Amino acid sequence: MLSYRHAFHAGNHADVLKHLVELQLLDYLCQKDKPFWYVDTHAGAGGYALDSGYATQNAEFDSGIARLWQRDDLPPAVADYVAAVRRFNPDGELHVYPGSPMLAMERLRADDRARVFELHPTDFPLLQANLRDYGNQAIAECKDGFVGLKAVLPPPPRRGLILIDPPYEDKKDYQHVVNALREGLKRFANGTYAVWYPQLQRAEAIQLPQQLKQLPVKSWLHVALSVQAKSPDGFGMHGSGMFILNPPWTLHDQLHAIMPWLTAQLAQDDAARYVLEQQAA
Repeated sequence: MLSYRHAFHAGNHADVLKHLVELQLLDYLCQKDKPFWYVDTHAGAGGYALDSGYATQNAEFDSGIARLWQRDDLPPAVADYVAAVRRFNPDGELHVYPGSPMLAMERLRADDRARVFELHPTDFPLLQANLRDYGNQAIAECKDGFVGLKAVLPPPPRRGLILIDPPYEDKKDYQHVVNALREGLKRFANGTYAVWYPQLQRAEAIQLPQQLKQLPVKSWLHVALSVQAKSPDGFGMHGSGMFILNPPWTLHDQLHAIMPWLTAQLAQDDAARYVLEQQAA
């Protein structure tokens, strides 16, 4: 199943949460001089036009990044995220939204490396084109990211961030995530793994955070943002979450300061709320 195109959803509330957390994780890894690898199992096209094509059909970015774009009262971590998006929009207008791999490349240093995977036959050439300027620092493969992950772990520097965010259009992806993490931890126990998931009214999505809590790690962090009430018909995404294995010790306090404000700004109705929980080593 390869019908999913992230361009329809680029810059929405889920991207805001995912990329805000991603940048916090990358910044923490950059605090040490030793290099690290960034691995992205489902990299998408790398970047998305917001003023034409798929993104304009539902304009989901209007209730995501666009709500933050003109604000001058952003908390520091949110301001840093918006500034990262602005670097892809040098004229100050919101035309383009960078995907996870492009945001990562803006953070990686000369000795850091990226290994990214995308199986969609249309998105992969776009991903290659977006990463072309980075040369061998960023290697993209047209491959199932769950399969590709096995080949790159452990990364040579023994430091790394692994982002896992499949489209979940196939309900088997939920179990694929759990299996990939279980196998990944055997190969690279100290790596930082960040899993994005959608909040849906289906058993697999509801159960996933609980399954991730049972994995053999000493520390984890779970943050989720619901922007609206669950739909009476049982369909549609009402929020999303990030589950991080081996998170930085600083991340909980950073998100504790951000999430009340972010929830208020991205709320679509009175049911908006957030979850922030952790297990510390």
